[in-house]
Amino acid sequence: MAITKDKTNDTGANLGFEAKLWAAADALRNNMDAAEYKHVVLGLIFLKYISDAFEAKHTELDAQRAEGADPEDRDEYRAASIFWVPREARWQHLKASAPQPTIGTLVDDAMAAIERDNPSLKGVLPKDFGRAGLDKQRLGQIINLVSDIAFNSPLPAGEGPGVRADRAKDTLGRVYEYFLARFASAEGKSGGQFYTPSSVVRVLVEMLAPYKGRVYDPCCGSGGMFVSSEKFIEAHSGRIGDISIYGQESNYTTWRLAKMNLAIRGIDAQIAHGDTFHRDAHPDLKADYVLANPPFNDSDWRGELLKDDKRWVYGAPPAGNANYAWVQHFIHHLAPTGLAGFVLANGSMSSNQSGEGEIRKAIIEADLVDCMVALPGQLFYSTQIPVCLWFLRRDKRHLPSPGGRGVGGEVRDRRGETLFIDARKLGTLVDRTHRELTDADLARIAGAYHAWRGDKGAGAYTDVPGFCMAARLDDIRKHGHVLTPGRYVGAEAAEDDGELFEEKMARLAATLHEQQTEAAKLDAAIAANLKELGYGLSK
Repeated sequence: MAITKDKTNDTGANLGFEAKLWAAADALRNNMDAAEYKHVVLGLIFLKYISDAFEAKHTELDAQRAEGADPEDRDEYRAASIFWVPREARWQHLKASAPQPTIGTLVDDAMAAIERDNPSLKGVLPKDFGRAGLDKQRLGQIINLVSDIAFNSPLPAGEGPGVRADRAKDTLGRVYEYFLARFASAEGKSGGQFYTPSSVVRVLVEMLAPYKGRVYDPCCGSGGMFVSSEKFIEAHSGRIGDISIYGQESNYTTWRLAKMNLAIRGIDAQIAHGDTFHRDAHPDLKADYVLANPPFNDSDWRGELLKDDKRWVYGAPPAGNANYAWVQHFIHHLAPTGLAGFVLANGSMSSNQSGEGEIRKAIIEADLVDCMVALPGQLFYSTQIPVCLWFLRRDKRHLPSPGGRGVGGEVRDRRGETLFIDARKLGTLVDRTHRELTDADLARIAGAYHAWRGDKGAGAYTDVPGFCMAARLDDIRKHGHVLTPGRYVGAEAAEDDGELFEEKMARLAATLHEQQTEAAKLDAAIAANLKELGYGLSK
């Protein structure tokens, strides 16, 4: 199975103008906190994009006036899935007004006007640019900087408006995703509320392969799982319309980021704001795919209020840790042939505290655990806690993949079996503190999973010592229902260098003798120097 090549990475090592744009924007931040500045910059980028898309359509309609087109007809834009931008919100008006001290109020008015005329954006856009604490001179400079993003570059010969729109959306997506990553890095731990590193998201998406069906993320952050799913579908010649997207996010400002992130890509999604545990916005949803990165070890989820919840089929999760509440919530929302892939702290694989071991045992005995992946450290901006990926499947029989198209038809019967992958040695350091999984790493992890499942074109599966092993339920029982991959995959096989044992021992013994002789000479020299300095040891 081919791995989708991502055009960006989390640090900008392979990027061009995005990194330069970030450097310029960050220089304008002054003393503003990254969490606050994030909404200023991303809000302006969003406004610039929808204004550019509107102006491109406006120009097209203006050229068709003789044919009866009206560039001020809102229905023309809605039919093309383009947001209507009223005159006071158009970018050229704001850019011309950037030097004025009232620019903050003008931007707020522009955001309010767009929400007024586009109901799907109601309550989504930031509207606090006029506040006293925001330097209006710097705001004007940021507007001028964002003006340099060319969403509507000239078209090559023979390419139509649709190509321009796709290119503009791709440019915006790159800038937006890159800035989300950089803000997550700048915010540190709190950045984890809205951003999951793209390489981690891609592992989940490549393994689940959500071609068709209902995709659900009940803690969706800024919507990265959905964006990556869209990229996957497009890379494999599918249609984004083949999937239905459902999500929920408890943090209001993060929910707004998600709505903007999806809106700029034209992704139609039902993203609700609210606490998933206490106010599930999609109570009757049975999803074909669940993709999620829930808050690690969340102790503030108020579990004591949900003791008898119908989702706790495998045991009531402890009030002091939401890990197994999330796991059971995902299972509850899975369709009969559904697949779930999600991130959790490593402790979830082995913890026996507060009944967690018994819940894990019940889930394993129900034969729901499809695959476990141990990830390398330093992948996240928000935490140094080691993390793993869980993959659950309701039905491991010889069945078509849940979306109807899958990776290539039917999968093997894997009842009573779980695949363990130890990927802790993979990844490349991209700076002193952050690691990233490469395309080759993604291909190796996802390739092993698809081969084990029996997906078309994935090749034959074999256990690889130190990396992957297919374990039977009895094997997991022997390990006390612990799901840590390192317990199952064993040690990596040592390479045979072709040297005979007798010859190798003779060579190593000779080398040891040489080293001991050299060590004795050094010891004698050191003793002589100490004696000359008056520190000789008396016998």
